[in-house]
Amino acid sequence: MKNLENPSEKIIVALDGMNKNNVLNLLEKIPEIMWVKVGLELFVSEGPDVLSILRDKGKKIFLDLKFHDIPTTVERACFAAAQTGAQLISLHTCAGTKALKMANEAANEGAAKVNLTPPTLLGITILTSWTQESFISDLLIDHSINQRVRHLSEIALNSGLGGCVCSPREVQSLRKICPETFELVTPGIRALGSDFNDQSRVSDASEAIKMGASRLVIGRAITQSHDPAYMFKSFCEKVIV
Repeated sequence: MKNLENPSEKIIVALDGMNKNNVLNLLEKIPEIMWVKVGLELFVSEGPDVLSILRDKGKKIFLDLKFHDIPTTVERACFAAAQTGAQLISLHTCAGTKALKMANEAANEGAAKVNLTPPTLLGITILTSWTQESFISDLLIDHSINQRVRHLSEIALNSGLGGCVCSPREVQSLRKICPETFELVTPGIRALGSDFNDQSRVSDASEAIKMGASRLVIGRAITQSHDPAYMFKSFCEKVIV
């Protein structure tokens, strides 16, 4: 049976490597875009005002700043971030249970202060750029990436977060232990045969959705395409299952 949800709801377009004018041009070309991801590049170069611009355009925002610090700092950052109107906010799960619980409570309080719906906090597990070899050599961690992702996702779930970010390779195993309401957001989505760029653990869009991904983060495959509107439509068609 086909999923009757609007397929555009499943795709978060990453605005990495773009400036404000690039973003506005992209949204003009593809008004069907519902979700956008604002990461460090765009946020640092354009400032928080870009979030207001996107909200005024009616877009849902994944604020992907990957907060990682001592509990009090993460707490205060999430309190402020929740007031921007972003629906999804990321923080590193390895900040620890105390930080995650404090952040979740602070996000709820921050949103309530300005009469907004509380955002969903997403715990970053292991970035998709990591390989098993670099995981061992750089971090001296001898667990498999799959084991580590599972452990961190359980910490996120038990800390009250609403989801986590993982690669498409781990989605199927996580979906077996996480409730359907727990969002599994997956970057590392590529069109078949395309360049992986700086990501290692990647997958095709249709495969990720079939494995249980809630939403897919797709950037350069759309934004750097010769025909971004066509590519966006193509990915939408792939997530109808």
